[in-house]
Amino acid sequence: MLFWNKTIPQLNIDQREYKPFIKNDWFRKHYMWFAYGLMILIYLTAFFTGGFRAGNIIIRILVFLAVYPVHELLHIVTVCRKGDIYLSHSGIYFWLTPDIELSKGRFWIFITLPLIILTGFTGAGAVFASGALREYLAYIAWINAFIAGSDIINSFLILIKPSGSSFYRGYYRLKETG
Repeated sequence: MLFWNKTIPQLNIDQREYKPFIKNDWFRKHYMWFAYGLMILIYLTAFFTGGFRAGNIIIRILVFLAVYPVHELLHIVTVCRKGDIYLSHSGIYFWLTPDIELSKGRFWIFITLPLIILTGFTGAGAVFASGALREYLAYIAWINAFIAGSDIINSFLILIKPSGSSFYRGYYRLKETG
């Protein structure tokens, strides 16, 4: 079930077993500055390379408004039948938090699927398209990359965690093997 704008219920996590997803206290406290900085860098890159040239301003606004819910739905589809999902926010960011423990692979897909589909595949499609279609596909790819600023950082953080890790609400642990 999806809980909109609901505070995530508090839980007691065994700190001996679970470690914070972002171990470094300074980085954890300043994480959003990195995410916002990446968003600004993506925006400036798109602006100076002509990624925002796509046609009519009204259509661009409508496309922008359509990309965000599709981005979030791609996150939700990866975990929708496994457990509850909470939507909360921090600043201008909205966070989807699954209330289930996810393997490293599933968590990486949860975080990265919108980036792969809406930026990767759409950007690749723009390379092979022409005319207005090319401009709109490139625009969608740039807009999603901008929206996915935090997802890009988290994707790399997930990849550097040890194999066999499982993730739960901002924490991870190494699963017992055997």
